[in-house]
Amino acid sequence: MIAGDPAACEKAQAVLETISGRRFRVSARTGDGSKMKLVNNLMSVAALAITSEGMVMGVKAGLDPRVMLDVLNASSGRNSATQDKFPRAILPGTFDFGFATGLSYKDVRLCVDEAEALGVPMVLGAVVRQMLAVTNAKFGPDSDFTSIAKVVEEWAGVEIRS
Repeated sequence: MIAGDPAACEKAQAVLETISGRRFRVSARTGDGSKMKLVNNLMSVAALAITSEGMVMGVKAGLDPRVMLDVLNASSGRNSATQDKFPRAILPGTFDFGFATGLSYKDVRLCVDEAEALGVPMVLGAVVRQMLAVTNAKFGPDSDFTSIAKVVEEWAGVEIRS
């Protein structure tokens, strides 16, 4: 995600190509790339949080977590958590997807703050921020942000493992 003067963005393309095969110029305004990153990270954590709640509920009810993910990924509940985070880091119990809880909390906090400054209500964003605050307090800022699932597991008294 990049934003800014079109000529400067064009000059940066060669360097950016070495970092990622997917590049998006979001606007000509400097700083908009960061805003886009914050929105993306908020939505990613929101998907992780709600998927954690749904998966914990299903496991507590006796459903197989792998079958649950198969159904969700073939249905309208599919999201980045069902496709990537749960299979790679939560079901195996490694909680090592690769993004720190503290950094995730910072991004979500900044996103909610920016939305409030723009006059955009962030009711669900504020809840996601609180879930990360709890995860951060319980497991520390260096823990992986997939640890949010461990918070929900603890509250429900069940573990999501396959």
